[in-house]
Amino acid sequence: MGLQQFERRLERLVEGVFAKAFRSGLQPVEVGRRVTREMDLRRTVGVNGMIAPNRFTVALSRSDTERFASFADALLRELGDAVREHAKSEGYSFVGPVDVEITTDESLGAGEFLVAGNTVEGAGGLPVGSLTVDGRRIVIAEEPIAIGRLPECDVVVNDPNVSRRHAEVRRRGNDFVVVDLGSTNGTKVNGAGVKERRLADGDEIRIGNTTLRFQAS
Repeated sequence: MGLQQFERRLERLVEGVFAKAFRSGLQPVEVGRRVTREMDLRRTVGVNGMIAPNRFTVALSRSDTERFASFADALLRELGDAVREHAKSEGYSFVGPVDVEITTDESLGAGEFLVAGNTVEGAGGLPVGSLTVDGRRIVIAEEPIAIGRLPECDVVVNDPNVSRRHAEVRRRGNDFVVVDLGSTNGTKVNGAGVKERRLADGDEIRIGNTTLRFQAS
């Protein structure tokens, strides 16, 4: 399912202004297929299940690097999402944050590419969690992620229905929890009001009119 979603998004991504450039030659979706195949090939057995690579290097020819340059940032985001979705569908876990980079290999010809996946441990070897809001991904480290109207919050929400320091997302051992900080209008997870709740992959945190999505990767 994750790869199918990635393919549909990539099709939309290369429509319009990019369509002419991708009528022939290497297609971005081919790279996505190879990345997920690399995950399957390099998965290992961990204490709590299968562990997949979390850091990927995609080597392209000079000509394909130039073709991809106009939307490279968007492609990297989509590849990262494809990795996370494939891991979720296959029951894989990561030991560090997902990272994808594109490099140029002068020895490769047009249409040729290489993908290398490695397992790179995050700080302390603890599970990784992140929040996605407005297309921005925020990795949850040792310090809590503060959400509210104050400029010093990690996620600033300009909404009169949101308190100055509304809520926090914290690491608690191997888990992640969202904690309402006594806000006026409350915090919801998947539509239900909460004071404190352990987060699961895919949970949606609603604060005022803003939705943050938690990902356990």
